[in-house]
Formats: sequence, C-alpha cells, structure tokens
Amino acid sequence: MSTAPEQSAASASSDTSAIPSVADDGGSLPVLADAVDVLTAWTAEDEAQEALRLRYLDELARHGEDALLKGPRPVHLTASLVVLGESLEHVLLTLHRKARMWLPFGGHVEAADASLAAAALREGREESGLALAGAEPVAVELNAHRLGSGFTACREHLDVRFAVAVFREAPRVSEE
Repeated sequence: MSTAPEQSAASASSDTSAIPSVADDGGSLPVLADAVDVLTAWTAEDEAQEALRLRYLDELARHGEDALLKGPRPVHLTASLVVLGESLEHVLLTLHRKARMWLPFGGHVEAADASLAAAALREGREESGLALAGAEPVAVELNAHRLGSGFTACREHLDVRFAVAVFREAPRVSEE
C-alpha cells in the first residue's frame, strides 16, 4: 500500500519540483519519454493516486527503460485498457488465466510500442479481438499490484490504466 504524500494532491500535481527527471541519451525507446510525459501531465484525483504517480516517475528516473520492459526488473510499468460500451454503462473484461479473476485488458510494454496508450491498445486488440480502430484512450487511473506465485519473472506491476469507448463492435475470444 502506498503512503500519501504530505502535501495535497492538487498542489503536488502542479508542483513540478517533485517530479524526478529522466535523462534522455538519444537512444531511449520512444515509450520512455511518452511515459514520463503522460505521468507528468496526468492529474491525480486524490493523494493515493498522486503518491503512485510520483512513485512511477521515480521508477522511470532511476531505471529508465528497465522500468518499462518485462525481464530486467521484477517491478515495472504496465499498460491496461478499460473498454466501455458506447453508453458508458457496460465494461468488457477478460478472465485472466493466472490471476483467475476478471480484469481489464492489459500487460507488458514492448520495445515496439510508441507510447503507453499504444501498448494499452495493442493489449486490448490482442486480448479482446476488437479492432479498436480510431480509438483514443485516455489515462484514467494508476494501479500498483503485487503478483502471486503463478507469476515467475514479475513481482509487482505498476499499471497505467487507460479507458476507451467502443461503438458497435463485437468482441471475440482470443487465446490470451
């Protein structure tokens, strides 16, 4: 469980002095700069979300690309996609095999992903079978969660959740 910062979320999200900087040596993956931009611009709704935002930025500052990709570290950022129906009254979830619970679509960032939103969309397409053509996901929540023993290389995911509304598109079952 994260600890709330001493200052309010509203003042912390506008105070850029608390944001760790990520050095760009010119050879970094584009998704690294995007992750920093998304998290820097994102406004947390409460102190717990602000604490997570600062933790994610700190991970990126200390570990660079290794904070994004599966393998180098047991703790890393992931991207997920909450798929809502056009009326915003329904949500499409997947039954996660390892976790054995219903979750939004999502997973690991890949080196080919241009952005966190692109990673979330890729995961949504792969896991739902939806084309998600023209979808414009919006970052809506941060969720840090420890993983159970069924996960070998990963210990904790620092998830950036995006949401998108889909219009008249039928999902299909995937192998994931």
